[in-house]
Amino acid sequence: MIKSLKARHHSLASPLVQLTVLQGNGNSIPRFETKLQEAGLDPLQPTSIDTLQINLGRMCNQTCSHCHVDAGPDRQEIMTRETMGDCLAALGASEIATVDLTGGAPEMNPHFTWFVSQVRALERKIIVRSNLTILTSAARYRQLPSFFAENQITVVSSLPCYTQENTDKQRGDGVFSRSIEALQMLNAVGYGVDGSGLELNLVYNPLGAFIPPSQEKLEQDYKRILKEQHGIVFNHLFCIANMPISRFLEWLIRTERYEDYMQLLVDTFNASAARNVMCRNLVSVGWDGSLFDCDFNQMLDLPLNDPAPKNIRDFNQLRLQNRRIKLNRHCFGCTAGSGSSCGGEIA
Repeated sequence: MIKSLKARHHSLASPLVQLTVLQGNGNSIPRFETKLQEAGLDPLQPTSIDTLQINLGRMCNQTCSHCHVDAGPDRQEIMTRETMGDCLAALGASEIATVDLTGGAPEMNPHFTWFVSQVRALERKIIVRSNLTILTSAARYRQLPSFFAENQITVVSSLPCYTQENTDKQRGDGVFSRSIEALQMLNAVGYGVDGSGLELNLVYNPLGAFIPPSQEKLEQDYKRILKEQHGIVFNHLFCIANMPISRFLEWLIRTERYEDYMQLLVDTFNASAARNVMCRNLVSVGWDGSLFDCDFNQMLDLPLNDPAPKNIRDFNQLRLQNRRIKLNRHCFGCTAGSGSSCGGEIA
């Protein structure tokens, strides 16, 4: 299986193929559950459900080399307004405080602004995970920074490095300069500016088969260099590990780094991070309404364990709260070093 993936030139591997690799038959990588048992954390269950993370579609204007969603311009999976209505009904029937909108590029969903307005009417905190370049790609998207500000949206933006060379290497030629332009647009309406109340956070992903460095130290470097060279300000930097799934998994296999990377994740397993993994206070909603423990399980097509509901239209907070979280070896990516979540370090 690894040899067949190694021969490929781009990522479209099915979740089943990826799971077969992650099962690791014949290699020395332990089961993730074994590490949890040693830490006294098995079974892993939710502590609360604070966040509904909703994937609005896998369409994206970029094709990043590390993307665990395998998103791109050719993807047609888009959440319908009907499924958005099911999400709104679930929010109305629950006390979930935060709605985290992801993609692809979530802004490319044709119902994006309508949905944001409806969620805002429910008085929930809204996070939009933007790749930044979408904000510079067409006139209709250039209006979004003002829309974000009007709706008090927290913007979380991908910027894997503060240099053009490293950013473009991971995300494509010209991405860095367009990202800088987008950040300046967000700053212009108040994002990241002290006292504005408009929160702008950046995301760092490693450029290779290693775990992120100190988030605090790297944030200092980002703030200093982006301010000095581009006049950009922001609130926080989130360091997120590259997960061994989809395009990054195939890159690991093609470059013969898969076993070494997995062993690195195992060797740096952190029980404190395992206690704080995001699947313990989050439920992930796929573009078609399917429910998952996290965005990574969604991409591997690992549905919730019974008896939890499988679709947002059947939302039941009590059954979701009492579920047992579904695990596999990719989970080592969230518990290595200082840990990794959609909000950065967790330990």
